[in-house]
Amino acid sequence: MARARSRRPTSPPERTRLRRYAPGDFRAVARLWRRSGLHLGPSDRSVELERARRRDPDLFLVAVRGTSVVGAILGRFDGRRGWVNHLAVDPSARSRGIATRLMAEVERRLRAKGCQKVNLHVVAANREVCRFYEGLGYERTDLIFMGKWLRR
Repeated sequence: MARARSRRPTSPPERTRLRRYAPGDFRAVARLWRRSGLHLGPSDRSVELERARRRDPDLFLVAVRGTSVVGAILGRFDGRRGWVNHLAVDPSARSRGIATRLMAEVERRLRAKGCQKVNLHVVAANREVCRFYEGLGYERTDLIFMGKWLRR
């Protein structure tokens, strides 16, 4: 007769939850963005991100596992179009659907505001990121992105 193996109880895997960005998240989010390879410029200082949070508090989200920020997305709505900036997931937490969840939640919230189109910028050479967005239904356009710093 085979003896039943005793099983050690295992704790369930920690769940990743989405919540609004809070001012105390700045350092963790900036670290995440840097680790993910995003270039941070003058418009990514804490005072600028606080301005973005105040303007669209429901579109600036973080993904949290335990007490660690493992993902972030900065969404905006200008009253006409939605924008997504700085979507990032910590390299150690990738391939778990976090980026897809963040995008789906921002899109859901934009749709609820009456937004019909979402735009985002991707470095053309970043093929992995382009494939990710194409998999979500985003299409490449022939538009050229131009910018000018009004202050630094």
